[in-house]
Amino acid sequence: MITLDRLNRSEAARYLGGAKVEMNDAMRALIDECEAQLLDTARPKYLYRVVDLPDETLIVGEDIKRHLSGCAKAVLLCATLGAEVDRLLRVTQVRDMARAVVLDSLASVAVEQVCNKADELIAAQNPEYHMTFRFSPGYGDYPIELQKEFLRRLDAPRKIGLSANESYLLIPSKSVTAIAGLSTSPVDVKKRGCATCNLRKTCRYRKNGEHCDI
Repeated sequence: MITLDRLNRSEAARYLGGAKVEMNDAMRALIDECEAQLLDTARPKYLYRVVDLPDETLIVGEDIKRHLSGCAKAVLLCATLGAEVDRLLRVTQVRDMARAVVLDSLASVAVEQVCNKADELIAAQNPEYHMTFRFSPGYGDYPIELQKEFLRRLDAPRKIGLSANESYLLIPSKSVTAIAGLSTSPVDVKKRGCATCNLRKTCRYRKNGEHCDI
């Protein structure tokens, strides 16, 4: 089980800066309110499964082949903040768009933190392996259609209520699927960039032709 007791405020502020939101006392107070509301609403859940490589169903495209090069196994992971967060965002978008923008940014930061905590737990449970960073369907040439295969193998619809629609978008929306490699030898730690970021499709930095320097 994963719990969130605080969110990375610097990441949230950076994301809001990409949305051209000015940081002032009123905005910081709003972030405080939204953080408390989101933490009270979110129901973080995750699932993972270790699979042997090679796996022809999962290894599709050159990017994932490079990413998992030298790995004997891989971890399939999914994580979500829960349907309650989606409902909160929908209601807030109707009532107060400025608040909705803050909540949405905090929720994106929150699901990333859930994934990071899941990574730590998985690594601790597999101490004999070195773990790569996460790589999700839709990154580079890795087909987004694999979302449904990930969810099927993890039994995610039944276990944590996480599914994908006909366009392969995850439901609830503040969710992630990903694969990470496990190697018995140290792995090359590549710098993460826009192509491997969970926020790349909604990132306001990218829309403005900028990046966040992560």
